[in-house]
Amino acid sequence: MTKTIESGIKMNKENILGIDVSTLDYDSLVNAINEKIKSNEKMKIIAVNPEKIIMAQKDSSLKELINSSTYQIPDGIGVVLASKLSKGNIQTRVTGIGMMEKLLELANKEEYNIFLYGAKEEVVKEAKEKISETYPDLKITGYINGYCKDNNKIIDEINKSNAQILFVALGSPRQELWIRENAERLNVNVFQGVGGSFDVFSGRVKRAPVIFQKTGLEWFYRLLSQPSRAKRQLALPRFLYEVIKNKTT
Repeated sequence: MTKTIESGIKMNKENILGIDVSTLDYDSLVNAINEKIKSNEKMKIIAVNPEKIIMAQKDSSLKELINSSTYQIPDGIGVVLASKLSKGNIQTRVTGIGMMEKLLELANKEEYNIFLYGAKEEVVKEAKEKISETYPDLKITGYINGYCKDNNKIIDEINKSNAQILFVALGSPRQELWIRENAERLNVNVFQGVGGSFDVFSGRVKRAPVIFQKTGLEWFYRLLSQPSRAKRQLALPRFLYEVIKNKTT
């Protein structure tokens, strides 16, 4: 049995508007996660962006959900900017899909088992196939789509797979809520909610070009591709305003 899931560790974190955010980069996170897997500990990874931090200001349950996670990764250039404005230590973004890629690489190297849960049947199946093409030695020991209504079946399938790493693609915060509600029933070490990442891995959705990724402008690329996201993007200026206001008070 895996050790009881732990609350967020305050070391290597800074607080932005009441939300804990990890200051670790990809390599440091992967090393820390690998050590915890080897010691059979459980850990939860949650992506934090300006929109989610703004939502948490009015939703105490969301705030508790984020802060109780083991690693709150800075998935958003706005979070990095906020840290710089506050003279913090967050130097770079750690995106949800980027973290998933790093964990796949780790699993491929260390021979950890992977389970994929979420999305439509054809999407998760195609994601599994494409991931297996990229990492021929990776052990994806099970998958199940996000439309299965039998939660006991889902739990049983995951536990039978002997997976150390579980990726949950149900959309946020539904995926994080599911993880919180079911983590203690699962013999899994790493839980990560990955949103629409299966769509990207399956090839059905294109990720932003590398230039947008490196400059932290993936949000702008998504806005150009999906103008309907404009209202959501308004969270960024509001977020930065709140950070500056909080810094001066």
